[in-house]
Amino acid sequence: MRSTASRAVKAALATAVAASALVIPASGSAAAAPSSNGVTAQRAGAENVGVSNVDASSADVSSIDATCRSHSRNYIVRTYYRGPGKYTLRCGTKTWGWKHIKLRHGWNSTMDRKIRAAIWSGQPNGRGGYSTYTQTCPSYEKFRTIIGTPAGTNDLLTAYNVTTARGAAKC
Repeated sequence: MRSTASRAVKAALATAVAASALVIPASGSAAAAPSSNGVTAQRAGAENVGVSNVDASSADVSSIDATCRSHSRNYIVRTYYRGPGKYTLRCGTKTWGWKHIKLRHGWNSTMDRKIRAAIWSGQPNGRGGYSTYTQTCPSYEKFRTIIGTPAGTNDLLTAYNVTTARGAAKC
């Protein structure tokens, strides 16, 4: 009887050690590694899934605007994730990147959240990016990202709400 209890305790201990190894990132892992601007990439938790380089409060326009004024168009202001894939938002120009999105579509924490959701869990849209859709029948595209810029193939060109007229479709 004592050996059965001992085995159960050892099995529970081994399970706890294995579970903690999965939860606590190693110092050399990507989840614990600092990004190029020194901020630790936060890839866990519902609020930070799919984005790093910033905390939720720094999606402020003036903060990014000041950053982009003092850095080149190739400077990365956001990094988004889709599984192991990494997509970046660079300062850009008036035709691509953060400056383009701010000028043409507006930038705020909602735009940042929509981009993160589209890249993290959206469907490929055939334009080299990802889109989110309504949960209706039929479903309609709500938000679109387009990937690929002069600076890189995994860079965000633009992102915007889709407002096209919808015809009468059947399910």
